[in-house]
Amino acid sequence: MKLEQIVINDKKDAEVVFSTTGFNAKEANLVLAFGERVFLEKVLPYEKIKDLYPKAHIVICSTSGQISNSSLIENNIVATAIDFEKTTIKVSEIDILNNSDIKELGDIIKKDFFNEDLKSILILSEGSFVNGTELINELIKQTKETIPIFGGLAGDEYKFEKTIVGLNSDASQGKIVAVGFYGDAIHFGFSSKGGWSDFGPEREVTLSEKNVLYKIGDRFALDLYKEYLGKYAEELPASSLYFPLSMKENINAAPIVRTILSIDEEKKSMTFAGNIPQGSLVRLMKGNLDKLIDASYNAALQIFSEQSTKPELALLVSCVGRKVVLGNRIEEELEVVKEVFGENTLVCGFYSYGEISPTFKKVACELHNQTMTIATIYEEV
Repeated sequence: MKLEQIVINDKKDAEVVFSTTGFNAKEANLVLAFGERVFLEKVLPYEKIKDLYPKAHIVICSTSGQISNSSLIENNIVATAIDFEKTTIKVSEIDILNNSDIKELGDIIKKDFFNEDLKSILILSEGSFVNGTELINELIKQTKETIPIFGGLAGDEYKFEKTIVGLNSDASQGKIVAVGFYGDAIHFGFSSKGGWSDFGPEREVTLSEKNVLYKIGDRFALDLYKEYLGKYAEELPASSLYFPLSMKENINAAPIVRTILSIDEEKKSMTFAGNIPQGSLVRLMKGNLDKLIDASYNAALQIFSEQSTKPELALLVSCVGRKVVLGNRIEEELEVVKEVFGENTLVCGFYSYGEISPTFKKVACELHNQTMTIATIYEEV
């Protein structure tokens, strides 16, 4: 596997910031390009990237900040080109706004992707309309819970207006892109860590519908949430990024984090990035800067300690909520990951509206919020 990373500015000038010895741009077969939505709509980088990497499948995804090999990048596009030497890839795209739904993607995965050589699937999805839990559940179902799936939901800085994704075209609304990886040469590592702290008692969800939460115990969800937030309640929904929800589907389940997307003052409900099932158990959470950074370090260390070969590529998908809370310390969560993997591992990725990563108890994947998720790749040649 050979790699190159470039940064594209608003004049469509491309600067190479990393390149493997022997990399040939004309042989690259996959490019992952990340940029802020408004910037992508202004620059329309697809033709430029295609000129540079003519044989590659090109995936473009909007973000809340893009991760380069050296730092967090804003107001530029970070594109990482990959030349797989012994790995085959397949790509597909659906439009869930105009003519498709999640089940159509599931059918494509089952018919066109799923076979004994499939090793993993990367999903980059629009992040404004999709129910992340339903997306994940459909993919798990069609791959029989045997294939690790990773990636994330596109971001839109802090605007929450719309997100865009594209496959072999400039990005647009409503798209979900899947990339399948095949063969015995490719190897993956996965980890996801949060670093948030629980506070307050654990309570049962008594009324919810998919990702909309109406009641916790005998209280309206929004009323209870505001009571705990105190002065921060006036800044909802933006302040909810500082106080996500920890959820367990049942008393024995591992907790996962859910981010609030919107609130309804009239119905006193809250809408989350993933489902909050009735009967599940929830607690409020708050962030500690050092713990959030330590979680990113531990996510990288977990993969590093489990693999005998250093990864060649690390895809980082972190949450926009972490970026808000960490503020001017945001670079630290990237620096500690780079510290673990070393200079020979190329780092790329983005800040998202939801992270997709396997878990230990659920092999295939889970929708995460407010986490640092890492997927590493290396190829035996």
